Amino acid sequence: MITTEEIKSILWEGANALRGSMDASRYKDYMLGLMFYKFLSDKTLDAFKQITGMKDATEKELVIAYAEAKIQFGKKVDESLQKILGYFVAPEYLYQTWINDINAGEFEVQKVTDSLNNFERTIAVSGDSDDFKGLFSNSTIDLTDTALGSNLNERSRNIKALISLFADFDMVELQKGDILGDAYEYLIGQFAMESGKKAGEFYTPRQVSEVMAQIVAKSATINSIYDPTVGSGSLLLTVKKHLPKDSQRDLNYYGQEKNTATYNLTRMNLLLHGVRPEKMTIKNGDTLAYDWPEDPEQPNEGVLFDAVVMNPPYSVKDWNRAGLKVSDPRFEICGVLPPDSKGDFAFLLHGLYHLSVDGTMAIVLPHGVLFRGGTEGEIRERLIKKNLIDAVIGLPNNLFTNTGIPVLVMVLKKNRALDEPILIIDASKNFIKVGKQNLLQEKDIAKIVDIYVERKEEAGYSCKATLRDLQKNDYNLNIPRYVETEGEQFPQDVDAHLFGGIPKDNIASLKVLQAVVPMVLHNSLREIRPNYMELVKPIDEITNEILADVHVVDIKAELRRAIEDFVSEWFTKLKNVDDNSHIPHIMETMLVDIKRILSKFDYLNIYDGYQIVAEIWKETLTHDAEIIAGSDFYTAGRTRAANMVIKGSGKDRREEQDGWTGLIVPNDLIAKHLYADELAAITDKKQKIEIIESDLDELIEAVKAENGDEADILGDMLNEAATAFEIKKIKSELKKVAKSTIEYNLLRKVEKFLTDKSSLSKEVKADEKALREAVEERILILTDEEIDSLVFEKWFGGTVEAQLQLVDDPIKKELELLKMLEKRYAETLTMLDEEIKAAEKAFELLSSELVVEQ
Repeated sequence: MITTEEIKSILWEGANALRGSMDASRYKDYMLGLMFYKFLSDKTLDAFKQITGMKDATEKELVIAYAEAKIQFGKKVDESLQKILGYFVAPEYLYQTWINDINAGEFEVQKVTDSLNNFERTIAVSGDSDDFKGLFSNSTIDLTDTALGSNLNERSRNIKALISLFADFDMVELQKGDILGDAYEYLIGQFAMESGKKAGEFYTPRQVSEVMAQIVAKSATINSIYDPTVGSGSLLLTVKKHLPKDSQRDLNYYGQEKNTATYNLTRMNLLLHGVRPEKMTIKNGDTLAYDWPEDPEQPNEGVLFDAVVMNPPYSVKDWNRAGLKVSDPRFEICGVLPPDSKGDFAFLLHGLYHLSVDGTMAIVLPHGVLFRGGTEGEIRERLIKKNLIDAVIGLPNNLFTNTGIPVLVMVLKKNRALDEPILIIDASKNFIKVGKQNLLQEKDIAKIVDIYVERKEEAGYSCKATLRDLQKNDYNLNIPRYVETEGEQFPQDVDAHLFGGIPKDNIASLKVLQAVVPMVLHNSLREIRPNYMELVKPIDEITNEILADVHVVDIKAELRRAIEDFVSEWFTKLKNVDDNSHIPHIMETMLVDIKRILSKFDYLNIYDGYQIVAEIWKETLTHDAEIIAGSDFYTAGRTRAANMVIKGSGKDRREEQDGWTGLIVPNDLIAKHLYADELAAITDKKQKIEIIESDLDELIEAVKAENGDEADILGDMLNEAATAFEIKKIKSELKKVAKSTIEYNLLRKVEKFLTDKSSLSKEVKADEKALREAVEERILILTDEEIDSLVFEKWFGGTVEAQLQLVDDPIKKELELLKMLEKRYAETLTMLDEEIKAAEKAFELLSSELVVEQ
């Protein structure tokens, strides 16, 4: 079985190899469009299989039978397929037919163009037929584009290569576990990263989508969702992912997109994720030019949605080309139009207009909306006074590929309690850097969402701004006015600098040490004068005492039991995964579970513990769970796959098999635990080789020193680079010198080093080959107990110790602060005075000894 990660890797590597110099933002339309057409062809054959009952037929047999049925029954076949799918791909235009033409050397680019054009005519005339029309327009896939090749032959070659990339994928089977949709979404994201500024037209980074989607999904009952600047549809689909299965089935999707190619991409993306055509209403149009969607029965009232999400283009200039007036019902709520030079509030007000009374809206905006004056200031004041802004979440800069500016997520609601403050979160400092981009980690997303849901205040991170607070600031929402950046924890103490000692107030601020090990801390200090303390032991000794203290040991023991129970319980659950579609829910439940467990322990960083489990999912569990769901745990444990490696470069670059690898059981763990003696023997020989190499290096250095017997005797035995002895020269010289001489003994010594090294190297190579082959064969006969043990170590081998480190981390952090305080106040004014006096005396003494010669 192929996994999501494997599909992603194959497709992205293929995309990079095939697109050449074509701009990623354009190439995506060809690649994703043809991938979608393969999906439509596979769906057609799958529906034909259902009609005919050919359950065990191969794809080749289905294609032949479908063509014959079309000749025999004509439109009856078309109508049957339309009834099931709402469309069909005719036999002569199937993706599989293209592949057959390629294999037979009969492929023509025109055949693809004809196929894409013909699809329009195969759509059933029904209420959802618009969802398929125009998917393959020239704005999406133009096969005459010279970027694909300067002439017909080049274009034909490149298109054939792209078509062949999807040939072996069963799109229907892959869609069942949403593997296909995830791979499609991944490609969109990868193309976005390659597209630079153009990415903003079609993609919202996953981590930003997650923040918005989780907030919206947790805040309202959602039956309908709307994205007025829908792009590729990623925001709609991310919200869907976080809803219960029943809600996902009933969810109605609405979206509007100005760019035609991106609009087509949206529809493809939704359909690939299993969204039924009757559940999606996507429009190609300008969101701000005129209102959409409208209720035909109530033309002056917009259609309302349970959730509105959007990532509009930032600060669009000349947005009001349609000449809209303040009387437009979307803008009436604020009594003024947003300025023509900045369209941010125009998008916000459009989305807000379509939000239901009990709904939640989340929108990405530049920080300027928080503090700019003029009509934007008036709009902001009206929104605050009308109690519509629920939260402002500041995010790091460089999250987006199309802009480096920091952005924010604003959450709006219409049903807020009258005295409810606005929650302001500053999450701008929580990220990791990957290349040029900043990324929110899973723990950062989880913390933002938890703080929002629980409406918690945390120093330096979040606060609740009341209406009075906002009025004092003239309705300016700039985040630093409300969430103060935490400065130095301990301000400088002048008295301590003058006379020494650590301020008692500083000691009292060490909350973790005071709560966990108060007596150890107390016994490590003494008061040297009122309100000032000094350490009576070295800080390293205090650290060892604290970490060995019974209270710390007991906390760790309790946490160890909890984590051991956690991994044991989840190991059993993960072994029994039987459906790919359940995996996202299992992951989310497991992450919630670790937060629940860690929240019982004071002073632990819950989100660091959360990230530990999130990383396990990223590195191993997602892949392995998909494998297990496709077969079963022990079958997967005894299955191996070809280990494919890339060899050569340029025209000679090729993929070849290099042995076998366990599908879920790592070869290195099998070797480590089941072939420990063999592994130890190999390690021992490698260490002997290292010793010999060290001895040879010493001899080479002695030769280079150009003095002594080594230089005289072995000087001519080195290679041209003077980095190694040449065995041929050594052997030749040995024949010329008499035995038992210094020359003979030294040459013989080098010869033995070289022959021993060569012999050991050959043995290691043979041993490693034998071990590798033994491990590869052992995969097939692993016992259930061995699979349990090996996979458990793979998944959770370091988890308990990593979580236990969470106990030490805050303790060590405060001990570092204590060390810093001791160092800060170690030198007093008196000491400095004494040093100055000593230096002056030394200078006077030196001066008196100076003799001036006449």
